Amino acid sequence: MVMEVGTLDAGGLRALLFFRAAQCLLLDCRSFFAFNAFFFAGSVNVRFSTIVRRRAKFFLGLEHIVPNAELRGRLLAGAYHAVVLLDERSAALDGAKRDGTLSLAAGALCREARAAQVFFFKGGYEAFSASCPELCSKQSTPMGLSLPLSTSVPDSTESGCSSCSTPLYDQGGPVEILPFLYLGSAYHASRKDMLDALGITVFFNVSANCPNHFEGHYQYKSIPVEDNHKADISSWFNEAIDFFYSIKNAGGRVFVHCQAGISRSATICLAYLMRTNRVKLDEAFEFVKQRRSIISPNFSFMGQLLQFESQVLAPHCSAEAGSPAMAVLDRSTSTTTVFNFPVSIPVHSTNSALSYLQSLFFTSPSC
Repeated sequence: MVMEVGTLDAGGLRALLFFRAAQCLLLDCRSFFAFNAFFFAGSVNVRFSTIVRRRAKFFLGLEHIVPNAELRGRLLAGAYHAVVLLDERSAALDGAKRDGTLSLAAGALCREARAAQVFFFKGGYEAFSASCPELCSKQSTPMGLSLPLSTSVPDSTESGCSSCSTPLYDQGGPVEILPFLYLGSAYHASRKDMLDALGITVFFNVSANCPNHFEGHYQYKSIPVEDNHKADISSWFNEAIDFFYSIKNAGGRVFVHCQAGISRSATICLAYLMRTNRVKLDEAFEFVKQRRSIISPNFSFMGQLLQFESQVLAPHCSAEAGSPAMAVLDRSTSTTTVFNFPVSIPVHSTNSALSYLQSLFFTSPSC
């Protein structure tokens, strides 16, 4: 089977996005961390675990490339006339690793999304951001703390939620992890002025003894977890993730806190990122640490997160983008299709790709 993939340069992609953005699906094959730092507005991040990649044997199903069922359905129904793939800086698709995200995504799209023309963007995000910076977005500076790493972690033994001084973890304000998800300390949870400024509607209290100060004004949910090596915080992961997802869908904003916003609440946020974005613990940890530099889940919690990572990234599990639910493969009813044909990817020239775009989008003035 020959997969036909066109090549676009910056001018071609600019024209495509300007004239037919609604009919163009932009798939960014960079890492989760790179994508969340700088990205095309409206693009979708393609990511899957190393285990899935290794076991795919160069053939991944479209559900791994576009895990969101609604988006995938629109793609298969022909709502998108063009799908554009890009990575960090690859100059040619045929030079990309055969088992890399870019090549696997191109293969899956050409096999299953036959209604759309697949394009490779030459030079990747690096080239386009240099040529068309106005079409690129940078992650907004997180609100709240921007602290250097502390040489010592505050004592996690809790005797109450009041303090006669202002420790490092109470300085600043809550930080934005995601547009609807904030992380901070018990002190921040007592500052209604901060909370209202951030548009917080819901609290997720990860402690047994920190009070809910404003129950008449906000929705609260608490889970009684202690910050010690005996606590089983992982037993609360699924409930917390489902709760966050419901708040996101309802258009709310949730503030997650424990005493210090360092160990327990950070662990819950990490679990949410790992599950919904299918990323490894180290990626999620770096993502949160960029926003709240003093996070430090205790040793037991890190072990539980590592175990959770193995579940999240298991090859038989696929999470919907932005959804907490994981679909588990039913081996009694499922079938696996094995492709035994050789695969080559002849790449069109930029000129022929542009000609295709013109014939596809720009010939009819009534469109």
